[in-house]
Amino acid sequence: MGLNAEELRAAFDRDGYVIVPNLFTRDDVAALKAECQSIVDSVRLAALDAGNDPKEALKTGVYVGLAARSDVFRHAVADDRLVDVLAAGLWPNVEFLSDKVVFKNADTVFDSPWHQDWMYWRGDHKASVWVALDDATPENGCLKVLPGSHRAEADHDGSDGDGFGFGHRLARGSVDESRAVTAEMEAGGAVFFHDLTLHASHPNTSQADRWTWIPTYRDANADDPEYPWAVARSIVRGQRTSA
Repeated sequence: MGLNAEELRAAFDRDGYVIVPNLFTRDDVAALKAECQSIVDSVRLAALDAGNDPKEALKTGVYVGLAARSDVFRHAVADDRLVDVLAAGLWPNVEFLSDKVVFKNADTVFDSPWHQDWMYWRGDHKASVWVALDDATPENGCLKVLPGSHRAEADHDGSDGDGFGFGHRLARGSVDESRAVTAEMEAGGAVFFHDLTLHASHPNTSQADRWTWIPTYRDANADDPEYPWAVARSIVRGQRTSA
């Protein structure tokens, strides 16, 4: 992974995120992307069979719950390359919660607004991993993060919606973009980030694909609510020791 455990812990504590280039091979992420595309196609087909517009079914460019329906992702969420970073940098006992695919193409060109994931689930703090399934560039909508923003809850404005699924967002212009780090990376790279780390994405102006897989994890011994959406949760390292 490049960084040792001490460096990982220091980076998470200081910045609220760690960028790991080439965590997976190109062949690995090509297989994951193909499985994502198969799932997305099946969701659209089901919408069509139900008499609905298939484009409306996934107009946000997001599908949640890959591991709940795919053996490929049930294995991927426990991959040692992912879990080693989480266990070394955050918690010795790691529980997978849920995952999603986020895709941008000619039909999904919008940017994602600045936000903190914690606003959506509350409870104990968690970490997500943004895995690039394509080369991620500013032109095709790669991630950007704000170092050190994980130390406090930000003021979100839920009224500033645009119909693309972000009910919690910061008002445009409220983040000093000069402090932001753009996570440009080759396919297979990953960003591990705390759920209070402010992040957003660039718009896709390239007319090219940008697919991303994002699994979310927590301390297996967290004092945390039971989440009805976490139907595929499983302990992927260590064990639950709390009562």
